Amino acid sequence: MYLRTDIDNWESITVTAIYKLFSTIPIKWGIAGGWALDLHLGKQTRVHDDIDVIILREEQLTIYNHLSDEWMLYKAENGKLVRWQEGEFLKTTNDIWASKSNSSPWAFQMMLVETEQQSWIYRREKSIRREIEDIFLITDEEIPYLRPEIQLLYKGGSANVREKDIKDLKIMLASLLPEQRDWLKTTLKKQFPTGHSWLDYI
Repeated sequence: MYLRTDIDNWESITVTAIYKLFSTIPIKWGIAGGWALDLHLGKQTRVHDDIDVIILREEQLTIYNHLSDEWMLYKAENGKLVRWQEGEFLKTTNDIWASKSNSSPWAFQMMLVETEQQSWIYRREKSIRREIEDIFLITDEEIPYLRPEIQLLYKGGSANVREKDIKDLKIMLASLLPEQRDWLKTTLKKQFPTGHSWLDYI
């Protein structure tokens, strides 16, 4: 079993490199994480430790077949990074890490999201759904990225909301449309019916 523990060994590839890599693969995908927010703003607001790509769980084997010749792919689960095996359909793993070799730095992550028919499902509160066609926006350079209100829900809805997540929220608020703010507020209330600290900002 190929196992790695060097979770801080990162040298992320660029957004442009991600686009060149993923735009040739016949799947639905988009940049996620802090980079998604910066793509929405059209500028980089902070240093990013890594780069994340959202993909649909149902399309994971297409990803594997297109990337596995060039990249070493590891599934992150239960605090461990284990090599993703050919033909293995990941049912519980949500996070895949990629590097050029078994010892080279991590280059990017892929986050698997759940879908049902034509809807994306928010894993932490499955009643929160949205049309798959509506979860991504596209930059002028045709780079798809996760909508800011959805990315902020992932950040705010985490069990471990970090200081940088709060800073991201404050930076993004002025650029959110009223309907985006309303959606974020509604979904946070649905996930946290007893209240959430971000609701005071939104």
